[in-house]
Amino acid sequence: MSWKPGDPRRDTPAMIRVDQAGEYGATRIYAGQLAIMGHRSPVARKIAGMALQEERHRQFFDRMLAERGVRPTLLQPIWNVAGYALGAVTAAIGPEAAMACTVAVETEIDKHYADQLIELGEGDPELSEAVLDFQAEEVEHRETALASGAEDAPGYPLLSAVIRMGCRVAIATAKRV
Repeated sequence: MSWKPGDPRRDTPAMIRVDQAGEYGATRIYAGQLAIMGHRSPVARKIAGMALQEERHRQFFDRMLAERGVRPTLLQPIWNVAGYALGAVTAAIGPEAAMACTVAVETEIDKHYADQLIELGEGDPELSEAVLDFQAEEVEHRETALASGAEDAPGYPLLSAVIRMGCRVAIATAKRV
């Protein structure tokens, strides 16, 4: 018997693990950006607002890990350093590069959450509702970043492609490790 959308998923723990890791990574990216940019510029204020939403997402998935007995990714120390470094480097390049980072990350997360919603179907309403809510905020972050000049970042196509590839690798890895 094969799985169909709406059937309960056996890999829900992997979904929760990767989502928690991703939201943690996002908080670290924004922390790195704000460490370089400060909190006073208009772009930094936008980043600070997005960071607060990402923190709320992370807290939800932290709770899900605990309530459902899901182990977090073993790579969390790497996400800590890599996320912060990515944020700091993109902010050091300039505000447009910081926004380009957001566009790249949120593009991949939007796709990731869309795929999860299909996989979840009606099998886990609590998780589906949160993913749908968080996906809308991630899309809002991407649109804010685009409106803030992300595509004007130096080397935007290459920068975006590298960050998006890194996100895809991180998602695939966090599901398993």
